[in-house]
Amino acid sequence: MAGMGPPPSGTARRRNATVAMTRLPAGGRKGETPRWPLLDDIVTVAKRDMAQRQADELELALLEPDLAGRAKAAAQRKLDAARSTATILDKQIEAQAAIESELWAELWSTPQAVAWERLGWTREVAQYVRWKVRAELGDLDASKEARQLADRLGLSPLAMLRLRWEIAADEVSEQREVRSTRTKKSARDRLKVVDSEAAGGT
Repeated sequence: MAGMGPPPSGTARRRNATVAMTRLPAGGRKGETPRWPLLDDIVTVAKRDMAQRQADELELALLEPDLAGRAKAAAQRKLDAARSTATILDKQIEAQAAIESELWAELWSTPQAVAWERLGWTREVAQYVRWKVRAELGDLDASKEARQLADRLGLSPLAMLRLRWEIAADEVSEQREVRSTRTKKSARDRLKVVDSEAAGGT
């Protein structure tokens, strides 16, 4: 008979069903910040150590009595350059560690951090922090890596939508605001009454 057919299967209904959103608290993640899981930036540390070794070797070379004239001047310039490089890299390592620590703590107080903790994404977040800090220190290649990891971690509205994450309304905060507004209104109303009574009494 026309219009008749097998009833829709449960599989078909499941295919058409929407994936539920994961609601994350607007107040962010509470509790202690996870321990930093990564070692120091090995590449930068290695460059610093190489520059320092070169400086040490050049210092010894300059003590040789046979070294004189242009050769000695050239060795001195190389020594100055090696010292400068080692100092710059040392400062960079210190700055990177400080910024990483600050950003790490900041990220683990966000709403997204609740989902990361459930998923065990501690190292993934740490890798994002490392690339992000390198980018802030001027590494253009690092900025590309940081953007990709930011998308995977849901650090933008579009990335959150892809992950089916949404930030739940902070109902407690909203209730506080409503109560505060009502209190202010009632205070203003009382002031109007007092003013009107004062005006009537004059």
